[in-house]
Amino acid sequence: MNDTRPTPLLVLDVVGLTPRLLAHMPHLAALGRTGSRAPLTPVLPAVTCSAQATFLTGTLPAEHGVVGNGWYFRDLGEVLLWRQSHRLIDGERLWDAARRTHPGYTVANICWWYAMGADVQWTVTPRPVYHADGRKEPDCYTRPPALHDELTEKLGTFPLFSYWGPGAGLASSRWIIDATRHVMATRAPDLTLAYLPHLDYDLQRFGPDDPRAHRAATALDAALAPLLDEARAQGRTVVALSEYGITRADRPVDINRALRRAGLLEVHTQDGMEYLDPLTSRAFAVADHQIAHVYVHDPADLDATRAALAGLPGLGSLLGADGKRAHGLDHPRAGDLVALADPDAWFTYYYWLDDADAPDFARHVEIHRKPGYDPAELFLDPEDPYVRVRAATAVARKKLGLRYRMAVVPLDPAPVRGSHGLLPARPDDGPLLLCSRPGAVTGPLAATDVKPLLLDLAESGRGTAVAAGAPPVLNPRSAAD
Repeated sequence: MNDTRPTPLLVLDVVGLTPRLLAHMPHLAALGRTGSRAPLTPVLPAVTCSAQATFLTGTLPAEHGVVGNGWYFRDLGEVLLWRQSHRLIDGERLWDAARRTHPGYTVANICWWYAMGADVQWTVTPRPVYHADGRKEPDCYTRPPALHDELTEKLGTFPLFSYWGPGAGLASSRWIIDATRHVMATRAPDLTLAYLPHLDYDLQRFGPDDPRAHRAATALDAALAPLLDEARAQGRTVVALSEYGITRADRPVDINRALRRAGLLEVHTQDGMEYLDPLTSRAFAVADHQIAHVYVHDPADLDATRAALAGLPGLGSLLGADGKRAHGLDHPRAGDLVALADPDAWFTYYYWLDDADAPDFARHVEIHRKPGYDPAELFLDPEDPYVRVRAATAVARKKLGLRYRMAVVPLDPAPVRGSHGLLPARPDDGPLLLCSRPGAVTGPLAATDVKPLLLDLAESGRGTAVAAGAPPVLNPRSAAD
């Protein structure tokens, strides 16, 4: 047991940060220049929930069980994405290890995923109010509960519609930054985790090389400046890292439609709308950016499933048992096959063959009902000349307390220009880690090295230099079977 207080840490998850974007972010660039920096090898899939679970446990998805941003819950017969229970993660957490040395080690989680139910002192996470009449209102969940009113009074209601959807922008990340500043100033946690999603938006909308993506990076960097200054004044060691890099990808791959045309995917119809029927489908896919978990109920259908997907434009490879094992993805929650897209492609969740049969939630921002990720939710339908009028009318009804339908999302995924999920082909397109402490990192890091690094940084003002042996980036095709 160590009677001295640990060095306080601020860990910023700056989504989508890469060496290329750092050139447009002077404050974060200075953090690495005066401190230290290293490339970070992500996990497969390189998506938020899997990456964060690895950072916190130091293990791969095969051990912690978070195989994506969602998966097929076989016992429920449902596809569920973006759950919030911390109990979905297996393994020892970073703070559990810290408490062995420093009993009473305190933690604030400001919007890292799987926040609810975590054994930390302070929690803030987006959580809408779902009214009985179907209305959805912005809000957040906090522990302790009194923190909710404290933050709302100081910062206003959490800007949920800036956190995701066609209106996603800087306001949500700025609110998270200000909430982080408030909690650090009033509670002084030993470890503060803050999740900043702003770069996810324009990089997927426009691609990482578009000037609008560069402006988004500069705007986030400017918003971060006060937080970085206050962390420095409080004697905190600051770590800024990213889960993945977003690369240009503009080819949607309709993997479920291919399975349906092959007679493997089943739907049921209600009120003229088609719904995926996972329980009766012989095979279907849960699309998650450039990764898709393909669930095959009967092993005898594996060959038929491979045949249905063979030659599908944009599908780069299929991982079977050996491929999943090579990437640390062999967990029961994973698909029986895991599809990897070509670098310039990504997977849609669409399973209907005629847009007239699409379920009504397809045109909405509805991350909990769609059986896969939908980046088209970042756009207003460009084919609808009245889309802004529809959106304004829905907002007006909402403000009057009336039920409303925000059916503004396109069914054509063509506008999407960026994606992620694969291992990076080039270091400049991959994630990285910056640390305010000189010499803290001296070489490439694997995502599994983040937990031991943070424990070392907490132990003393000097820290422990880490030159971790990050495994080489595997060519996914070499592990395919």
